[in-house]
Amino acid sequence: MVGNTGLPLGRLTRRTPYPGTVLPDFGLSRPGRRQHVFTSRVLTVLAALLVLFGLLAPDDLSSISAVALVRVPVEGLIVAALVLVLPPRARRVAAVAVGLVLGLLTLLKVLDTGFYATLEKPFDPIYDWSFFHAGVEFLAGQIGNAATVAALVVAGVLAVAVVVLMVLAMLRLSRVAAGRRTGATRVVAVLAVVWIVCSLFDVEIAPGQPVAAQSAAALAYGDLRQVGADLRDQRPFGEVAAEDAFRTTPGDQLLNGLRGKNVVLTFVESYGRIALDDPGFAPKIGATLDAGTAELRAAGIGARSAFLSSSTFGGGSWLAHSTVQSGMWIDNQQRYNNLLAGDRLTLGGAFQRAGWKTVWDVPAHTMDWPEGQKFYHPDAYYDAHHVGYQGPGFAYATMPDQFTMSMLQRTELAKAGPRPVMAEVDLVSSHAPWSPRPWLVDWNQVGDGSVFTPMPGAGEAPESVWKDPAKIRDAYRDATDYSLKTLISFVQHYGDDNLVLVFLGDHQPPVVAPQGAVHDVPITIVAKDPKVLDRISGWGWQDGLHPGAQAPVWKMDSFRDRFLTAFAR
Repeated sequence: MVGNTGLPLGRLTRRTPYPGTVLPDFGLSRPGRRQHVFTSRVLTVLAALLVLFGLLAPDDLSSISAVALVRVPVEGLIVAALVLVLPPRARRVAAVAVGLVLGLLTLLKVLDTGFYATLEKPFDPIYDWSFFHAGVEFLAGQIGNAATVAALVVAGVLAVAVVVLMVLAMLRLSRVAAGRRTGATRVVAVLAVVWIVCSLFDVEIAPGQPVAAQSAAALAYGDLRQVGADLRDQRPFGEVAAEDAFRTTPGDQLLNGLRGKNVVLTFVESYGRIALDDPGFAPKIGATLDAGTAELRAAGIGARSAFLSSSTFGGGSWLAHSTVQSGMWIDNQQRYNNLLAGDRLTLGGAFQRAGWKTVWDVPAHTMDWPEGQKFYHPDAYYDAHHVGYQGPGFAYATMPDQFTMSMLQRTELAKAGPRPVMAEVDLVSSHAPWSPRPWLVDWNQVGDGSVFTPMPGAGEAPESVWKDPAKIRDAYRDATDYSLKTLISFVQHYGDDNLVLVFLGDHQPPVVAPQGAVHDVPITIVAKDPKVLDRISGWGWQDGLHPGAQAPVWKMDSFRDRFLTAFAR
């Protein structure tokens, strides 16, 4: 068929229209083309920025700067060169694989940032998953279960979106590079020369920011090394646990220097050295400890104090507790799991072997803990549901420290007969978010805890406090001060010749303790019987409740053996 132009109709194109006719533009008019080109370029630039972020961002995103993103990543050059030489199908597969890896590395950097901010360590892909359960419990205590589920769903969607967007970005960049192969090859060649020269001469765009970057490779290599170290760490654990000088010591040769004493080992949550050293905390908390020292001394009660270097920082209280109890360095979840699966002699086990009734009082536990009870095998175990508490919760804290100590006194210490009590007590009022918090009442009014009912409403809500860094610091200071005043008041009220109180922090606090801070926590032994403190006179610990700058610092895992040795006979 032939049209009136003399050309076959089947060969008509936009370049050969019928005379006097205008074919539809289908969005390809000049303004449309300009808009399409502009949008395409914007998307390409955004894709390049996302990939550069994945390659160049540090593992602690809180320290990121614009300078870090204008360096030359060697991984990017290698991937670009690969894209330019691969055929289309292989190129797409490579782009997807690289996008997946970069997306996962970006998520890992986000996790590292959170762990650095709270725990002073990067995320360990083998052992640190247990912290997520603790984090979810903490979040649920602040915003409720429904809001926590919603937050987890949003976080999951964002995590998937990061990976998907990284894959799409790599696919786009690979298409652009392949479509402009000559220009892309020249750019890659020039940048490769720049990278080599800057690497040879250690050129930095800013202090600590080399132009020739290897950020992604270094992060991946570091994580692989950590995984390898974690896996190797599992093998010798059982052998180390079996190397125990007290493993077979008979009960009649243990703790004779404490015969007839009720011994209370008390962990004060987040009571770190920063509470005594930081100018924002030290005046108030130091004054509380100094006044407590004077008041106890007037009542004939003495104290000695020092520091322990904790096995954890900012969280993971159970790691510190098990380190003190076992005399082993428990600094990750796998070591903790291995410990609980074994039969290592603990401080509590030594007291039990020597004839004490052992008690575990853990008010933060809201669920069953069969593995812990099997390992520590206490004679009595109290969690949040088995102490008869009828008062309100205080954010994360299930009950005030004063109720915890009062319940222990009424239920166990006051009833101790010929068989004295050894108790581990894990206080919780100084656990983040530190607001709202209780205040001390008369010990005779504590009862079932109903007296604390109006207190949470009188305090500031966590979501208000945590909007302001200054308020967070004040809340930590005041919550820690409350816990310490509770213990001092407890000893004043119930202390007698047969009470020995050992109280210590478990780790430095999250958020308020700066990165790079020491892991030290204060530890104090309080006793009215002077013979108890005479036993530790050779330790060099300082007099009173307030350890100073020159107080000894021991590793936390050394305490068990030193304590058992000092009180053996």
